[in-house]
Amino acid sequence: MYSKYGIKEEVVNLSNEIYKDIEPYFNQIEENCERNTLKVLSAFSNNNLSDMHFGSTTGYGYGDIGRDVIEKIYAEVLGAEDSLVRGQFISGTHALTVALFAFLRPGDTMLSICGKPYDTLDEVIGIVENNSSLKAFGVNYEQIDLVNDDFDYDAIVNRVSKNDIKLIEIQRSRGYSTRKSLTIEQIEAVIKRIREVNKNVIIMVDNCYGEFVDSKEPVEVGADVMVGSLIKNLGGGITPNGAYIAGRKDLVELAAERLTAPGLGKEVGPSLGMNKLILQGLFMAPSVVASSLKTAIFTSRMMEKLGYNPVPKYNEKRSDIVQTIEFGNSEKLIKYCQGIQMGSPVESKSIPEPWDMPGYTDKVIMAAGAFTQGSSIELSCDAPIRAPYIAFQQGGLTYEFGKLGVMRAISNII
Repeated sequence: MYSKYGIKEEVVNLSNEIYKDIEPYFNQIEENCERNTLKVLSAFSNNNLSDMHFGSTTGYGYGDIGRDVIEKIYAEVLGAEDSLVRGQFISGTHALTVALFAFLRPGDTMLSICGKPYDTLDEVIGIVENNSSLKAFGVNYEQIDLVNDDFDYDAIVNRVSKNDIKLIEIQRSRGYSTRKSLTIEQIEAVIKRIREVNKNVIIMVDNCYGEFVDSKEPVEVGADVMVGSLIKNLGGGITPNGAYIAGRKDLVELAAERLTAPGLGKEVGPSLGMNKLILQGLFMAPSVVASSLKTAIFTSRMMEKLGYNPVPKYNEKRSDIVQTIEFGNSEKLIKYCQGIQMGSPVESKSIPEPWDMPGYTDKVIMAAGAFTQGSSIELSCDAPIRAPYIAFQQGGLTYEFGKLGVMRAISNII
């Protein structure tokens, strides 16, 4: 059956060989999955979730009790005062944009303390010229790069102590950079240092790909607000679109008024039949994130054995579901991504090619045969076509599916 599915015998043999290496790390993931499942179940119970909350609203969405209870549940699960969880968000980038435009005013300065943010924010910030950018509205941007995959604490403390920075942005995941993703412990440590010299600056964390990977979330270690996508971790592969903003109540309200209109805020926004899907997605999320992490660990060990450079290594601590593989040339990178597509349940006969995607500066190849378009949590692999030719793989709705997809991809390059 493996050969009929395009998986070579040598790949099957290697997958059997590495199991003893990766099994101990699977046990740790399962323990964390149980803790996060308990968080979700407690929040459902504490907020008296009922099937009446699965109902739908249209139009303005006044009095949507399901939407309101979802936002209470999300706030509790994430350790936040309040949350905004809406299908009206198109993506994580859209939610980040709403948050930045909500919190920043002309003349304010935004500081990224982990280098340049993800490529899709280039035009939002104004790193790449755009007449609708923050820069065009008079918002200044500065950045402090990481040093050896950790924060430059001295430079950060020196800069924020001047009290002229309005917002600090921390991107937990690595995006398309070559740095490692940031751990919760690193984020907690830098927030503590910042608060020693500046009590007022808004600390915002881009939490995409990071939810439920650890037992704590960024607002639980001192961040003011965090942002994430529902077609990544917390959607559990079920929620069809949307994103969330969670944190301090006043900041969430500002974001709500930016998404809708001043004076309307969270009171409007129809659920359009999504309430049940959002809740089911959150219910499944701890398990799906665990499967994604197992898939990533399997991938890392397999690729390391084959002589490639995966980051993180299979036995390293993880802060998100992203697994990178450095191929060193574009041909193998493209063939690996095409192999992921071949191993997908949807559009498995399609062959992805690099193309000019909106919001990206390089050609990008994206493989994702997903039930939801662009859903990174299902099993996806994408890459900018630039040296050193690194593939960025995420997801795995189930470990079995993720494992088979990776084996198909490896077979395609050997």
